[in-house]
Amino acid sequence: MAVSSAVLVLRALGIGDLLTAVPALRALRAAYPDDRLVLAAPEGLRDLVELIDAVDELLPTAGLGDLAWPGPPPRLAVNLHGSGPESLHDLLATDPAEVLTHQHPDFPDVAGLAWRDDLHEVDRWCRLVEYAHLEADRSALRLPVPPGPSPAPDAVVVHPGAAFPARRWPPERFASVIAALAATGEHRVVLTGSPGERDLALSIAEAAGLGDDAVLAGRTGLAELAALVAGAALVVCGDTGVGHLATAFGTPSVLLFGPTPPRLWGPPPSAREHVVLWAGNVGDPHGEEPDGGLLLLGEERVLAATRSALEARVAHG
Repeated sequence: MAVSSAVLVLRALGIGDLLTAVPALRALRAAYPDDRLVLAAPEGLRDLVELIDAVDELLPTAGLGDLAWPGPPPRLAVNLHGSGPESLHDLLATDPAEVLTHQHPDFPDVAGLAWRDDLHEVDRWCRLVEYAHLEADRSALRLPVPPGPSPAPDAVVVHPGAAFPARRWPPERFASVIAALAATGEHRVVLTGSPGERDLALSIAEAAGLGDDAVLAGRTGLAELAALVAGAALVVCGDTGVGHLATAFGTPSVLLFGPTPPRLWGPPPSAREHVVLWAGNVGDPHGEEPDGGLLLLGEERVLAATRSALEARVAHG
């Protein structure tokens, strides 16, 4: 790997985290067209990273403390991971000529932008690159359609899981909505999820009267999941990475937000293909019980939103 003139970017997080950083990555690409832009991110995201035109190379990095820079110091190290101190420590260990980061009191000699909690995640990282006098387009979120075929073209994709229980709408409510959608016969309904969420998806499918063949959870890699979302008629999910995939591919979606307001992690308000449902309550996104605000979203409201989105047939993007 040629690293004599490289821009190193740290974003060793998940799907949604990667996709919300795309505008900032594109701003860096435009500002350093002759340098190699290397993204330190988990190997499991490779199929998505390869769709991002701004990135030249993925440096597999599972998380904080795992950054292993293999060559001469980069000309610029960019902290798109967080406010530090761990992420900043990892980048400074590469001995970069320059560093672009938010401020942290553990590193008083490193200049940086003041951290703010009240920003949308896209805006947060665009502001950081603008702090370095670069131009960022906050709307530059779209990715090209993945090259592989969809495992269920034009399906309604339901993703019932989430990283924490606070963001998971109750399984019985998902089952009720899925049963109503499947009863129309207009679209195949499939359920997605990680291998660890397969039992959840199977139980929801059974309650909705669907067979095991409707459950793709645990059976798709990231490339297949991306192709599935890109070719879907509609995506229904909570505040998850799958929702950000819908934004990236311009796929119509109905998104159920609970403890985290959509103004911090939701799709752009101007993207009319996305319907965001939120009761207005703010809570702990890492909680061990479904958020009270999320529970205020009733089955009829969600079903009405999905029917309206399907009837509108808003073109992708």
